Amino acid sequence: MTRTTRRPTEPVDPVDTTAPAPPDGPDAPTAATAGPRRRSALRRTATVVGVLAPLGLVGWLGWQAVGGPGPDTPDAAPPATGPTAQGAPTTQATPATPGATAAGTPADPAAPVPAPAAPTATTLAGRTVLLDPGHNTGNSAHTTEINRKVDIGNARKECDTTGTATNAGYTEAEYSLDVVHRARAILAARGATVVLVHDGDRPWGPCIDERARIGNTAHADAAVSVHGDGGPASGSGFHVIMPAKVVAGRANTSAIVDPSHRLGLLLRENFHTATGEPYADYTASQGLDTRSDLGGLNLSTVPKVFIECGNMRNPADARRMTDPQWRQQAAQGIADALTAFLTTR
Repeated sequence: MTRTTRRPTEPVDPVDTTAPAPPDGPDAPTAATAGPRRRSALRRTATVVGVLAPLGLVGWLGWQAVGGPGPDTPDAAPPATGPTAQGAPTTQATPATPGATAAGTPADPAAPVPAPAAPTATTLAGRTVLLDPGHNTGNSAHTTEINRKVDIGNARKECDTTGTATNAGYTEAEYSLDVVHRARAILAARGATVVLVHDGDRPWGPCIDERARIGNTAHADAAVSVHGDGGPASGSGFHVIMPAKVVAGRANTSAIVDPSHRLGLLLRENFHTATGEPYADYTASQGLDTRSDLGGLNLSTVPKVFIECGNMRNPADARRMTDPQWRQQAAQGIADALTAFLTTR
């Protein structure tokens, strides 16, 4: 606490040498008395300082030795010394302002937690990502080729399908390739090497077993297959499909089930955040599904998931999926999920 000294309203008794007399006026000390009083005051001051200074230093050193706050302790202040009511020195830590930062600036309790640093051109340097655009616009003209069966480990399935489309004819293959192109640009800007299963440059396919093999050969760190669903018109929303544990024939997903599950959770979170699309209300559970009948997952040796970005047979989902701005948001969500997967554990 700071004490305030009030000036006496009456002149100071000239024989009281403990209080200073006014410098001017009828009660100013004479030259004969001023000298002794000044020397007495100086001796008294020197005595007090000589006693207080060593005691204060000893107290501060002892406080430091038992763990006083160091320079990295946010709520501590340097010790302050001062006389107690009895005249003995005391050492106190100045109370910190509640919520104050290390620099002493009060923190706003309502302020949001700082977001992670924005991705840079080197965030994904040295990482390889596989993007798999579902289906192919030329599949419908090559039904013989896409209908032949291929081995997926625990079964044999068609090489590929034509995919679905909106009622107005916007195809799943067009949608998936456009979103993959947008996601590729984002990931490449972050330093990733991006491999596409196809780039619209093939007359049909590739088959589902080849799609898995392309990711395996590239030694991808993560893979996402992008789709649009063809569910009942009354249903809407997106869902993520993760691999079940399959050990059969050519398939062995044992090593990728757990990392693929983590990727799936991140994809669900980031896609929902970026697009506002709700979880599917007609299939899966809370936007997540686990399947053992998809060759692209069964035969993968790298962490891989599918995303059905919406139901193209539902009018509301179809409007969103045909909007280029929404497709950019979809690509952002996919790229952010892959970035989070590759930079966190």
